Amino acid sequence: MKRLAFLAIALFSASAAHADMTHRIQSSVQLQVDGAGSIAERIGSSYAVSGSNITLDTAGGLDSLTSGSGVGYTAAEYSVTTPANAFSFSESFLQGDATLSGGSVSAGVVQTLPTLGRTTTTSGGVAGSLAGTVASDNGLTVTAGGAGTSAIGQIVTELSID
Repeated sequence: MKRLAFLAIALFSASAAHADMTHRIQSSVQLQVDGAGSIAERIGSSYAVSGSNITLDTAGGLDSLTSGSGVGYTAAEYSVTTPANAFSFSESFLQGDATLSGGSVSAGVVQTLPTLGRTTTTSGGVAGSLAGTVASDNGLTVTAGGAGTSAIGQIVTELSID
């Protein structure tokens, strides 16, 4: 009877809970050294003249554009139309950039940076002592570098119980 009662208890008792558990640790280090760069925008030539009580005596202004050179300027000659009366006169000229041929790139480096009317140039980063390591225990070591560098260390821990 004892055996039968034990068997009945064993068959009808609740079974133990079962759960899947996952634990994940991921470590990473990202190091970056900025590259040098240059943005150059060619500006064109411009010429403007305005006035009142002024007469154009000899034409001038912009010359023609020639490949590889800028636009030239020829001075004009003006005179006052009615002497002894008020007059105004304004003339301006901006010398534009010459056209450029394509630059050469060697091993990812532009040999000569252009200098045009609008030029922005940034220097490249210096790695210096920039370094990062991930140890076998997922510990991180990040060492700062020189100018234009960044170092990011990250540890992600995930625990999932289903």
